[in-house]
Amino acid sequence: MLEISNYINGELVSAQNGETLPLYNPAEGTVYGSAPSSDNKDVESAIIAAQQAYPTWSALSIDERSRYLIKIADLIESKLDSLAHDESLDNGKPLWLSKVVDIPRAASNFRFFGNAITQFASESHEMTDAINYTLRHPLGVVACISPWNLPLYLFSWKIAPALAAGNTVVAKPSEVTPLTAFRLAEICIEAGLPPGVLNIINGYGDKVGAPLTNHSKVKAISFTGSTNVGREIAQVAARDFKKVSLEMGGKNPNIIFADCNYPEMIRNTIRSSFASQGQICLCGSRIYIERPIYEQFKKDFIPVTENQKVGHPFDADTKFGAIVSKPHYDKILSYIELAKEEGGTVLTGGHAVHPSGHENGWYIAPTIIEGLPPNCRTNQEEIFGPVVTITPFDTEEEVLQYANGTAYGLSASVWTENISRAQRLSKHIDAGIVWVNTWLHRDLRTPFGGVKNSGIGREGGFEALKFFTEPKNVCIKF
Repeated sequence: MLEISNYINGELVSAQNGETLPLYNPAEGTVYGSAPSSDNKDVESAIIAAQQAYPTWSALSIDERSRYLIKIADLIESKLDSLAHDESLDNGKPLWLSKVVDIPRAASNFRFFGNAITQFASESHEMTDAINYTLRHPLGVVACISPWNLPLYLFSWKIAPALAAGNTVVAKPSEVTPLTAFRLAEICIEAGLPPGVLNIINGYGDKVGAPLTNHSKVKAISFTGSTNVGREIAQVAARDFKKVSLEMGGKNPNIIFADCNYPEMIRNTIRSSFASQGQICLCGSRIYIERPIYEQFKKDFIPVTENQKVGHPFDADTKFGAIVSKPHYDKILSYIELAKEEGGTVLTGGHAVHPSGHENGWYIAPTIIEGLPPNCRTNQEEIFGPVVTITPFDTEEEVLQYANGTAYGLSASVWTENISRAQRLSKHIDAGIVWVNTWLHRDLRTPFGGVKNSGIGREGGFEALKFFTEPKNVCIKF
């Protein structure tokens, strides 16, 4: 049994209360280890450590902070195989996916922000008798809270810019998938990161997340997770005037016109529907197909979906691994039953899968459902699993109404060779990100985030560095 630890003031330590929580292997449905079940005492220790480290860390030159981040990136890259193994063990996603996406992206996050901070410039504004220039100072102690679906990928996406900007960090990984956050702590020790600069606390949201976000010494909160929790954090932050960046749920439309590059669209729609078992906030769970190609789309999309192997994450030919946890597995299956009650027809999937030798794992066949109205719960609520609905449409106006007809607004995909149409729709779709003729084509320099119930604020590029700093205008009269 593997026992992981908290990382406080440069040391690996247990929770002060001595309590632990179980860690599950989704592929087998069994416990493989334990993590500290921390509480407010551990949070307080981490915040004190971060406060003590802040003056020295923030006073380091940009080049010195950059070198630490790039060294961490190098170490992540050198441990690709072991980190990918741990990510798939903990999360259930295919090992090949962890190797080509999750772990390389975590390294890229540290490397990108290690370099970006050296290029982060402020503005100046000249008047006839004076000049104004902007200073950007780190905030102090900040909180970073990340989800279970892209554990190290999103954990590093928050921590790296916060550290680069000169803040010290208290971070909480998901209690469902904390293993690679623990590995990151080990890497930080190996890299010689000064004690207290980064602190990682394991535990449940009510015992760790709540006291962390409520703490008076925490100056900013970067959160990725559910809309309900994000709403609670926003209320707490508003009371104490903390800065917040909230990346929350999505119910993303995938809009397909008859003039699209059809083979490319089919290849990418499989990805955008079911990547990482559909457990990515950017997945296109509502697919709208222009009516002239609707039947052809069904004829092609269903067998391609059925040919994707559902199996153990460590099998080389597995396309879809295990669902991350038993509660989430049950939730997804309940939504499939709800879709049937709402009048939907399951075209393929819609059931649990029990791979030979791994019958107790949490696997669900990729599922396609048609015949549902746009305002039903299945089309309105985030399922966050390998479930998509398909719906025909006739006009741009109709599909735009469908696309914007939810409380969410994270991302959208548009498939068309008509550039004027693509520009029209991109302008009017309620989303923070619109991909045209592609999906999840990411440039780390671009702003990332959503609108409506999908969040506030933007991560990525200089937007993240702006969030983790406070601007100060200086006016000098000649």
